[in-house]
Amino acid sequence: MAGLLVAVFWAILVSFLAVVLVRLAQTLKAATRLVTGVTEQAVPLLSEASETVRSAQSQLSRVDAIASDVQEVTANASALSSTVSTAFGGPLVKVAAFGYGVRRALGRRSDPPRSKRPVVVGRSVPAARRGAGRRRDGKD
Repeated sequence: MAGLLVAVFWAILVSFLAVVLVRLAQTLKAATRLVTGVTEQAVPLLSEASETVRSAQSQLSRVDAIASDVQEVTANASALSSTVSTAFGGPLVKVAAFGYGVRRALGRRSDPPRSKRPVVVGRSVPAARRGAGRRRDGKD
């Protein structure tokens, strides 16, 4: 009887281990399929990512070339601006000052002489006091 009991327990143990091994085999098959699927999807993704990085690198080299051209144009514009300012700035200021002087001289010639105003040394006369006797419409 003891042998029969040991045989039954042994059969139960072997069947339990067989079920566990079958489940383990199924889990390993599922894991293998999962890894295969991930590998099949990852390889094209990696090649696309590599192509994207290459494209970005070529675009960055183009942008770098454009930036260097813009920097060169900016330097040329600055040099041109300083050259024009040096060449025409001084003479134009002199011509403008001369024109202003001529206009002012011609304007004073055509104006009737004004009465001389008293000059107070060290004090300025406020604008309201200077034009107190004159009206805005020019009629006195």
